[in-house]
Amino acid sequence: MKKDLMEILACPVCKGPLDLRVEAEEGDEVITGSLFCATCNESYPIKDTIPNLLPPELRRELA
Repeated sequence: MKKDLMEILACPVCKGPLDLRVEAEEGDEVITGSLFCATCNESYPIKDTIPNLLPPELRRELA
């Protein structure tokens, strides 16, 4: 995920701001990490540069 996307991303549940938590990166690309919504107390994973912004209940059903 490109770090520039943080300017337009919002929590899919409450539309609030997301905090980026980086575990691995290459340049301006986040390889693994998460996006955290403090309002909902939900974390959305980033794996292989792809953020999973499905609402929590849908992520749990698909897991």
